[in-house]
Amino acid sequence: MPALNAAVFDSDVGSGSKHLNAAKVRWFRRRLKAWAQENFRDFPWRRTCDPYAILVAELLLQKTTAATVAPVYQEFVRRYPTVEDLAIAPVEEVASLLQPLGLFFRAQKLRESVLVILENYQGNVPRTEAQLLELPGVGKYIARSVCANAFGQPKAILDTNVARILERFFGIDGGKVKSRSPELWEAADRLAPKREVGPWNLGLLDFGAAVCTAKNPRCDECPLQQQCDYKISSQVNNELISQLN
Repeated sequence: MPALNAAVFDSDVGSGSKHLNAAKVRWFRRRLKAWAQENFRDFPWRRTCDPYAILVAELLLQKTTAATVAPVYQEFVRRYPTVEDLAIAPVEEVASLLQPLGLFFRAQKLRESVLVILENYQGNVPRTEAQLLELPGVGKYIARSVCANAFGQPKAILDTNVARILERFFGIDGGKVKSRSPELWEAADRLAPKREVGPWNLGLLDFGAAVCTAKNPRCDECPLQQQCDYKISSQVNNELISQLN
């Protein structure tokens, strides 16, 4: 994983959500950074800064695991290495290639997006979150991921993995639809460093996939357990149950 500047993590903790105590934020950043550098997952779209390749990867990754996407992605960028190549490809051909991933809309949205890029941006993937959000199939998560990973912009991300980490560690209630929670987005923005946000985002995704999982989280192996609200609450509940028995 690309190195994260430790100084960045200590100098930009401001005020905000009642759950985000500054000292706890600094501790969380240091621990997560150290874990991420040792446990970085290597996928082909993480080896490039090409905005087109990263946009393709993010659209393919919707509702699909990275391991499933990886071989399809590699064949996709081999066949359609540029926006222009994808624009002239028959949609049926693209859909056939993406068939193992399911969700036919992927092929259609990709084609629609590259046509917008060609017409409005001279074949260059737009650089701003607002412009990316105008592309078919692109939501806030994908737009920010492209901004951070392709253009090095300080854009935090929030998906179910990241939301789960923030809710558990900081005791935040993001409601039923995590992607629309203002408090979770505020927390994600405040936690992210001012620089090197792309690697930081990837570290959160890796941590949510490997340790802070939806089912059977590996709390006893977690480097964050000492200050995690979820872990501490679980211990208290277990002690109360033991006393009652």
